[in-house]
Amino acid sequence: MLEAPEGSATRPTADRVRQALFDMLFHAPWGGRDCVEGVRILDGFAGTGALGLEALSRGAAFCTFFEVDRAALGALRANLAGCRMREMAQVFAGSVLRPKRAVEACGLVFLDPPYGEGLPARALAALSGAGWIAPGALIVVETGREEAAPVENVEILAERVHGAARLWVWRAGGDAAE
Repeated sequence: MLEAPEGSATRPTADRVRQALFDMLFHAPWGGRDCVEGVRILDGFAGTGALGLEALSRGAAFCTFFEVDRAALGALRANLAGCRMREMAQVFAGSVLRPKRAVEACGLVFLDPPYGEGLPARALAALSGAGWIAPGALIVVETGREEAAPVENVEILAERVHGAARLWVWRAGGDAAE
């Protein structure tokens, strides 16, 4: 069980939603084990790190986590240590909206921002501009159930509702964020 800070500021992705997401990634016609295993992952708005840790446990090569909340950072670091995955990860205590330049682009990007604030499109633009998103990368965004698609003009590969959450999946285009 992952540590999570007290209060409602951090909203870890529910176990059943994570399971459904990874089942979809591994078994969808556009997915497969190759979209996770051996791939560099980015977990933006990481919170407890649940999505990135799940990817690492399923064979991802490395995960970069972005988080700004101090309590969430403490939980994330404790979870990395508890899962014995510190050597497979890098934690940036900063905003995914202002990332430093990437050393290597990621093939799978998870964004689980606070709902209803329009953050996914801004984060994707910032990450793309800083070289974090590889062309053809899978982008997975969690929004509130009632929110519109987080970006326009992309072919949504999958859209699933799980309780209060809606998952969106698409492949990055030539400019990465689209």
